[in-house]
Amino acid sequence: MTNPIHVIGGGFAGSECAWQLAERGVEVVLHEMRPVRSTPAHKSGDLAELVCSNSLRSDDPFHAAGLLKREMESFDSLIIGSARATAVPAGGALAVDRDRFAERVTSRIATHPRIELRREEVDELPEGDLVVGTGPLTSEAMSQRLRGMLGSEYLYFYDAIAPIVEADSLDLSKLFWQSRYGKGDGEDYLNAPMDKEQYLAFHQAVQEAEVVAPHEFEKAIFFEGCLPIEELARRGLDTLRYGPMKPVGLRGPDGRRPWAVVQMRQENLAKSHLNLVGFQSRMKWGEQQRVLRMIPGLENARFERFGQIHRNTFINAPTHLDKLYRLHGAPRVRLAGQITGVEGYLESAATGLAIGLYLTLERQGRTPEPFPPTTALGALARHLTESDPKHFQPANINYGLFEELPERFRKADRRAAFAERARADLQAWAQRNPLPVPPPQSGRGRHLPPEEDQGMQEESPSPALRGRG
Repeated sequence: MTNPIHVIGGGFAGSECAWQLAERGVEVVLHEMRPVRSTPAHKSGDLAELVCSNSLRSDDPFHAAGLLKREMESFDSLIIGSARATAVPAGGALAVDRDRFAERVTSRIATHPRIELRREEVDELPEGDLVVGTGPLTSEAMSQRLRGMLGSEYLYFYDAIAPIVEADSLDLSKLFWQSRYGKGDGEDYLNAPMDKEQYLAFHQAVQEAEVVAPHEFEKAIFFEGCLPIEELARRGLDTLRYGPMKPVGLRGPDGRRPWAVVQMRQENLAKSHLNLVGFQSRMKWGEQQRVLRMIPGLENARFERFGQIHRNTFINAPTHLDKLYRLHGAPRVRLAGQITGVEGYLESAATGLAIGLYLTLERQGRTPEPFPPTTALGALARHLTESDPKHFQPANINYGLFEELPERFRKADRRAAFAERARADLQAWAQRNPLPVPPPQSGRGRHLPPEEDQGMQEESPSPALRGRG
C-alpha cells in the first residue's frame, strides 16, 4: 500500500497523527482549511493553534493527565515535545507560550519530507485511508459529509474561552505572585485577592451581566469541566469560591488566606499577557470589561482578548466508533480529536497519536491491537466505545475511565497503582505490536535553512518504546 494517508484538519489530533505516520515512513497529505477559511475561534493559520487555555493540565506523573503525557512521549509525541520546548511556568501544570508552540508545530509539519501540507477546505472525502480530525468547529461542508455517513445529527455543547489581559495594565500593588501550596517554582501565578464584600459584589455583578444567548433553535449545553463563570455563579453563592476562585493553598502578603482569589497565568515567556484562569465567559464584551475591572488590580486592565462562546460539535461515539477509531459504517474512515467526544488539547492529540500508530501497523500488514483499557491511551477509547450512548458526554482523561484496579488500595496509593499498571501494560503492548524505527528524513526540510534543520534534528528525543521489539 503506497498511497498516502489523507488527514483532514491540522489541529492537535491531525498534526499528531500526521507526525506519527510520517516519522514511521508513511506518506501523508495533511489538509488544513486555515487561513484560506478561518473559524470564529481561531486567529491565525498556524497548525495546532490554542484557542482556549494555554494549559495542557497537570504534569504530575501520577495524575491521569500527567500519565497520558508520558505515554505519548514514549512514542515521540510531536505535541508533548513541542509543549515542553515552549513551556511557561504554571505550577504543577504544563502550559505553553501559545504562539511559539503553534509556530513550532507548524514548522515541523511543513518541513517534513513525508508530509504534504495542503491549505484548502475539503468538500469531498478523498479515497483510501482517511483520518478526519476537523475538531469542534468542523466546516458545514465536512459536517454534511459526516452526517451522510453517520445517518444521524451531531451532538453538541457550548464551550467558552477565558479572557486575556495585558500585564502592564495591571496594578501590581494589589496583586501577588504565588502558586497553590508552592507548586512549581512557587510563584507561577499572579493572584488578585478579594475580601468577602468584594466577592459578594463581584458575584452579584456576574449574575446580573448581560450574556450572549444561544440561537433559539439551540439548547445551551455546557461541558461540566469548562463552565462559564456566569453559569457557576447562577448555581450558588459559593460555587465560584469553591471553583476557579478558591483561595485554598494561598496566603496573601499579610499571611492570611483571602476570602476568594482570581488567578492569572502567563500566556507567553515575556509575561506580557496573562490568562484569567477558569474565567471562561459568555458575557457581552462591554459587560466583561465592566465586571472584570471590579477585580482588585484590574481596574484599568486592557484586554488582549475577551471571553467568547462557541459551539463545539461531537458525534455519539459509542454508536459510531470502534476501539481503533474507525466508523462502523465506513471502516476506512477514522475520526480523531474532539469530534469523537474527548475533551481537551491533550486528549485530542492522544487520539491522533493512537490512530497514527494503528495505521502504521496496518501498513506493515499487521492487525493492530487496541491499547489496553488499563492505559491512559486505551482508557480514552474505552470511554468513547463503552459509554451509554443515551447519556454520552465529552470527558477529559481521568482514572474513572480506566479499567478498575483488581484490588483495593488506600486513596493515597490508588494513583500510583493505576500509573504503574499502565506503564507495565503499555510496555507489553509495545512488545506485541512492534513499530518501525523512524527512517531518516530524506533530504533537508523544504523550507528550513541548513543550520536550523540540523538543530531541529538534533533536539528530537529518542523515545523509549519507538522501535521496541
